[in-house]
Amino acid sequence: MLDMAPVSCVEGGDPAICAADVARGVTRMLLRHDLVTIPEVPLEGGRRADLMAIDARGQLVIVEIKVSRADLMGDGKWPDYLGHCDRYYWAVPAGFDTAPLDGAAFLPERTGVIVADRYDAAILREAHSVPLAAHVRKRCTLAFARRAARRLTGLTDPEAFV
Repeated sequence: MLDMAPVSCVEGGDPAICAADVARGVTRMLLRHDLVTIPEVPLEGGRRADLMAIDARGQLVIVEIKVSRADLMGDGKWPDYLGHCDRYYWAVPAGFDTAPLDGAAFLPERTGVIVADRYDAAILREAHSVPLAAHVRKRCTLAFARRAARRLTGLTDPEAFV
């Protein structure tokens, strides 16, 4: 009989599927904490956040998903995201070696760590909140709301943007 157990992300599973699974688990966990998310969020300056969330108070959270050590260690653009959120988290699959995230280069005093699978997630280290300036918050919040509304419109009327 064949062993049909899925290959874990850490054992060499498909990185795109792994990232989607992590995003799903993180989204579910954040929703339980009353944060709503949208994936693949373009930011000013040409960057793109894997997940962005907003809570009932208007605080913004960015979650950057990493499924391989090489991707984590080669990512030099993530500090640019800090100017677009109050809290920043790394999200990794279960079994991922999180030791590098404790190093000074990854700002452990500022950034949080989430471990996730396709069903759920857990916060290993809470992110420190650094409030955005009021004018930046307004700009980022409006961009978030408009992006979410455009995506919803595209789902309900795909021809609206033709």
